[in-house]
Amino acid sequence: MKKPKYIFVVGGVMSGVGKGVTTSSIAYLLEARGFRVAPIKIDPYLNVDAGTMNPVEHGEVFVLRSGLECDQDMGNYERFLGRDLSNVNYMTGGMVYKTVIDRERALGYGGRCVEPVPHIPEEIIQRIKRAGEDVNAEVIITEIGGTLGEYQSMMFIEAARLLEIDNPGDVLFVLVSYLPVPHNLGEMKTKPTQYAVRTMNSYGVQPDIIIARGEFPLDQKRKEKIAASSGMKSEQVISAPDVESIYDVPLNFEKDRLGDTVLKLLKLKAKKSPDLREWKRFVGKVHDPKSTAKIAVVGKYFATGSFTLSDSYISVIEAAKYAAYHLGMKPELTWVDAEEFERDPKQVAKLSKYDGIIVPGGFGSRGVEGVITAIKFAREKKIPYLGLCYGMQLMVVEFARHVAGLIGANTIEVDKRTPHPVIAIMEEQREKVANGNYGGSMRLGDYPAKLRRGTLAYAAYRTDLIHERHRHRYEVNPAYIQKLTKAGLVFSGVSPDGRLMEIAELRASKHPFMLGSQFHPEFTARPLFPNPLFFAFMKTVKKCL
Repeated sequence: MKKPKYIFVVGGVMSGVGKGVTTSSIAYLLEARGFRVAPIKIDPYLNVDAGTMNPVEHGEVFVLRSGLECDQDMGNYERFLGRDLSNVNYMTGGMVYKTVIDRERALGYGGRCVEPVPHIPEEIIQRIKRAGEDVNAEVIITEIGGTLGEYQSMMFIEAARLLEIDNPGDVLFVLVSYLPVPHNLGEMKTKPTQYAVRTMNSYGVQPDIIIARGEFPLDQKRKEKIAASSGMKSEQVISAPDVESIYDVPLNFEKDRLGDTVLKLLKLKAKKSPDLREWKRFVGKVHDPKSTAKIAVVGKYFATGSFTLSDSYISVIEAAKYAAYHLGMKPELTWVDAEEFERDPKQVAKLSKYDGIIVPGGFGSRGVEGVITAIKFAREKKIPYLGLCYGMQLMVVEFARHVAGLIGANTIEVDKRTPHPVIAIMEEQREKVANGNYGGSMRLGDYPAKLRRGTLAYAAYRTDLIHERHRHRYEVNPAYIQKLTKAGLVFSGVSPDGRLMEIAELRASKHPFMLGSQFHPEFTARPLFPNPLFFAFMKTVKKCL
């Protein structure tokens, strides 16, 4: 096997500038040229995984098929590349340090002193190489989370520096920086990016390519100014202005010949001409919708306002978009705070102006009664409804209370003394919760479900057996399944052993589309291949317009 090439993507000036989309786009363009690529996301945090991170602060927790809880950028990688990734494609500072410490405790270092350098960078390098070996990758592209200058990123950049020393000419650094345009000046400023380069230099590494993010395109004069101050040619500075859709990014990079520049710097020759026709067709649908669908996302994670909400539910948002775009629609997603309906239940009437309602996953009691109020409204007014994980569980609670006559029904996650615990903790989870074992201990990852023919779920998937990703501790209480079924709730998807209820729905004769899934179908949605449940939901929305 030939030695792989390495690309490291780092961020300058501020967080949230688009390192994940940049990494995904470069990986996509390289694969379009015939190369096997292994993308890696590094979270510098000392969390062992992303499962215990607050989605308001860190963004959505994405779940791999294996069940690993990781950063939302892993979702971007899977969506752009159209394939599933594995555990080797993700690491955190906590994983790295824990592995080194556990090895030391087992005398894995033979009694030597264990130090941050070289032992931490050595472990990082080994993990990067394993990710490449996993798919026999020709190019390994690693996104280092955070922003240059942050202490927690230093060990990861040091690992990249050491890798470059051992592999001269085979390592490329991409700096994604931001160029602000202060409103009182009206001029794009390059100085923050120049300082980011200096900070990068202080670590002993030099950017080979600068992705110049900004509200507006970068002009040639500023390209040359950045290039001159950073020791590179102007074609190595790539303009990356704000775009309507992140799916425009790889096409814009292609126009700027970024893929060819990467290959030139790595001394590689394209194995084939890039064929981006399918991607272009998809982007064409994004920009030319024939109608608009107004979708209310009734959620919980509003603690710091709508600025972080899109990150909290990013996979749900993208999954809804894919389905809508393929149906010729533009989805207008509106965030509706469930707590508003708790304070004033009459406010739920505002949902009547929406064409569909989605309730995504969540945890805890905050906003739950507001969500249940919204679900009741969707059922009674026959507004297409899609509930995901908690959205399914609360759909069951609402049905139990207001249709099955189980007064006071609830999930024991919210009310442990409820007279009708229609949602109960899974048996294998009971001891874990009692012992405070929360990290990485839920029902996680890919599980099969059998579908019942003649249902909405079967019509969506068109197969008897499906596999989808889970992230939950609670389930429909088996003791209530008969009562709920008798009252008219249809469990159209169940685990192969018949024990776990995976999909609940109302008959088409009772409601145009009222369905909830215990799993998270948003995790398997792809731009070119919408998830079947989201597609079925949006198809119904289109019919009801």
